[in-house]
Amino acid sequence: MTMIDSRCLMENGGGSGGSCFPCTPEEEKQIVEEFNREAERDLERREFVFCCFFQICACVVIDNFDGYFADNGWWFSKWESYVGRGGVDNLDNGKSLEPQDLDVERPGPIDNSDIIECGSSNEGDELELVRTLLEGRDYVLVPKKVWEKLVQWYKGGPALPRKMISQGVFNKKQFNVEVYPLRLKLIDSRDDSESTIRISKKAYLQELYEKVCSARGVEREKASIWDFFNKQKSSQLAGSKQTLEELHLLMDQEILLELKADGSPSQSGKDSTGNELALVALEPPRSPISIAGGPAMSNGHSSSYSLNLRPGSALNSSFTDMDDGFGVHSSVRRVEKGGLAGLQNMGNTCFMNSALQCLVHTPQLVEYFLQDYSEEINTQNPLGMHGELALAFGDLLRKLWSSGRTAIAPRVFKGKLALFAPQFSGYNQHDSQELLAFLLDGLHEDLNRVKQKPYIEMKDWSGERDEEVADECWRNHKARNDSVIVDVCQGQYKSTLVCPICSKISITYDPFMYLSLPLPSTITRTMTVAVFHGDGSGLPMPCTVSVLKRGNCRDLSQALDSACCLKSGESLLLAEVYDHKIYRLLENPFEPLVSIKDEDHIVAYRFCGKGAGRKKLEIVHRDKCTPDILKCNVGKYFGTPLITYMDEDSPSGADIYLAASRLISPLKRACSSTMAHSGKDDGFLLEANGETSSGCNGQCESMDQSMGNTELEGTDSQEFPFQLFLTDDRYLSCKPIFKDSVIKSGNRIKVIFEWTEKEHKLYDCSNLKDLPEVYHKTGYRTKKTRQEAVSLFSCLEAFLTEEPLGPDDMWYCPSCEEHRQATKKLDLWMLPDILVFHLKRFSYSRYLKNKLDTFVDFPVHNLDLSKYVKKKDGKSYMYELYAISNHYGGLGGGHYTAFAKLIEENRWYSFDDSRVSPVNDADIKTSAAYVLFYQRVKTESKAELGETSQAHAGNKEGHEEGLMMIKILKSLTNLLALDFMAINSHPA
Repeated sequence: MTMIDSRCLMENGGGSGGSCFPCTPEEEKQIVEEFNREAERDLERREFVFCCFFQICACVVIDNFDGYFADNGWWFSKWESYVGRGGVDNLDNGKSLEPQDLDVERPGPIDNSDIIECGSSNEGDELELVRTLLEGRDYVLVPKKVWEKLVQWYKGGPALPRKMISQGVFNKKQFNVEVYPLRLKLIDSRDDSESTIRISKKAYLQELYEKVCSARGVEREKASIWDFFNKQKSSQLAGSKQTLEELHLLMDQEILLELKADGSPSQSGKDSTGNELALVALEPPRSPISIAGGPAMSNGHSSSYSLNLRPGSALNSSFTDMDDGFGVHSSVRRVEKGGLAGLQNMGNTCFMNSALQCLVHTPQLVEYFLQDYSEEINTQNPLGMHGELALAFGDLLRKLWSSGRTAIAPRVFKGKLALFAPQFSGYNQHDSQELLAFLLDGLHEDLNRVKQKPYIEMKDWSGERDEEVADECWRNHKARNDSVIVDVCQGQYKSTLVCPICSKISITYDPFMYLSLPLPSTITRTMTVAVFHGDGSGLPMPCTVSVLKRGNCRDLSQALDSACCLKSGESLLLAEVYDHKIYRLLENPFEPLVSIKDEDHIVAYRFCGKGAGRKKLEIVHRDKCTPDILKCNVGKYFGTPLITYMDEDSPSGADIYLAASRLISPLKRACSSTMAHSGKDDGFLLEANGETSSGCNGQCESMDQSMGNTELEGTDSQEFPFQLFLTDDRYLSCKPIFKDSVIKSGNRIKVIFEWTEKEHKLYDCSNLKDLPEVYHKTGYRTKKTRQEAVSLFSCLEAFLTEEPLGPDDMWYCPSCEEHRQATKKLDLWMLPDILVFHLKRFSYSRYLKNKLDTFVDFPVHNLDLSKYVKKKDGKSYMYELYAISNHYGGLGGGHYTAFAKLIEENRWYSFDDSRVSPVNDADIKTSAAYVLFYQRVKTESKAELGETSQAHAGNKEGHEEGLMMIKILKSLTNLLALDFMAINSHPA
């Protein structure tokens, strides 16, 4: 197809006041697609400039009438529908419609005013956008040339240009659009006036100075800008080689403008390379302890750190990390016990705060990061973050355990997170479990003791003992991955894959960091299905059953088996009927029932024996076209299709007619018996004496198209009492079937049964009509079904249940040498000391997006998983809960909090961003529980298995947590001793 030259359009209507010749929808589509391809080519030259636009129209809702729905009036979606480019699949419950079938009008002018922040009076890239916008839902991104062309065609605006920037520090070749540039609050120290500076986070510090000096009318040489987070002078922003992202400047934070006097202030809070230190000492360094708890680093800086975790004692610390909420003190500050500090919310960062509080209250990680871990930092690992993520996390953990109840602003940590994981940058809500997975993996790679990972070839299972294979797999894993995260958080499960075709078995033993458990639903759904006999032995009948709302087609088939009293050896074939044709066969037993809507029509065909691999004959019904109907190319389809199995590989026309006669025989009218004796209808086995059914032959032949691998051979003039036509998958081709026709086709033969006036007299086709809906909505609103509680054990059992791989996750079978939808079975082989359960409350599919508020009854004490672990090594598999990440609300946002247990107090606390408060044990079990953290309870005798209370280490020296706290106290005592020695050796 020839591309329309857009230059002619510009020549005829390039000016703002000109009028271009109108383009057809197809021409508009071609022009936009060509500009999109050109923009993709320009991406490598970094010349890709975008504009985003969106229009919100009033919803169209018509009350008191069925069949109408609300339309949000999305401009770009309307334009796509108008040009036939897309956006039409969701208008009819997933049924594809041709653009010409939709009465789509040309959209009006573009209006971006609804996504612009109220009061924003600037222009272009300075326009403020509403903070809660989501791409794909509230706006789309298009290349600059596409925007200009759309404005030329439709007018409107305003334009909202946005630049493309690189992602993070590792993905220099990956780009995204900076929809929300960095916005800073500039405070002028001369008059305390406040103004707003908007700039890209990828801009260098020199650009910020130029913009500030231009806005305030000062000379660059006299200007000094300070990081003024929380309105405290944290550090002077100096040096032009750093970007604002690397300086950890946050959205809407304050910066302070000062004018230099005679001398220039020193660069406080900077190391020799200009990087901001995580910890800065108030006084001269008094100990050789670095921010990682080890010897001072090569840059010459060190930090003073002291901590006391003895029961009932206070914590001592001396920091000047202004950006984390600490003030300047001339002496050592006496604070409360550690572990009770909150985290400030810096703009939709509750997801991060929740995950962090759970990790920093993990006893083994507390012990590790309060000790010297500097030697284990791996700066050379290409899969890590050069050790910076581990340093940032360790520094934050120390602050949280040393600040008492002072809330910390994790600004430096969030800045590092944005650098290494751009998906968590910005200020949109994210998932705490996804952040947790990234942190555990990132900390592992930063602390990996293996500097050079050896290459190890994976072996396929060939019948060896499970213990041998599992141990070998774990040794291979440890040869490449050895860190505190592996020691504490990683377990091993057994994965068994079975090919559904050749029954090839593949067994692997894979490590895991957490277990994502599905939530079994207890909500039922009423479904009505029409049951047809596939052998024509009876009339169809409706059948209503109750199934789990989130079940699958296997659950529906089992319910129908019981309701229809299926005999041994009988089976059901489920199909969805749409427009009197088979829309799809529901042959996959694991097809989710959410894919079936209440208004759909489902048919169950009942057969003797199994139908796997057998050839299917599908018969659709169509009235014969008559000359009285004007503009009629083919007759009208009606009724419900019929399906039966054919045992022949290449059935003849006589076989097809015989099968069809059996299927419609139950529909014979009582008065048709006299006609049967006349010889005109003798079981469809005698040759017909009537007229040739040629009313549709000419029209069908004119529609004849390629039949693929379907052929008709050996046709003759012998006819039957009714006429059948062979068609293709789209019902476009139509060829008559004769007695001696030999039909060669695939696994499905589709046939059109043509109904004339004679057939309507002989058969009662009313049984084929009025197909019931899956669920008929009444005028009364039904009471919402309440979700019953499920146990954590039922979630775990659902996780371990055998299930098939998804269509997008096919397994390559080495025996078949093809990708197969194999069945997968998981078994727990080895469990770690810290066991994390992720409850899959959020479900995303092409049919549904939902959050499950199911209450999961999880044990707080004595979680015994012994029966689920296949490896019998004598270890204890009794676990104790110590932290929970909670999510409240729905998909659109919600709020994250955390519950964490202070081991030394044996008491639970609620961490809601900055707010920390004690809670009772009974209050932590809610329907908001999202991620559960358990630790292994090591016991020496059966009598100790029932011991669940956590006491002080001095009272229960044999208890694991007490031993751990003793180790922490010893390490902190060493730190205190170093500080006291340094003080004595450096008198004031």
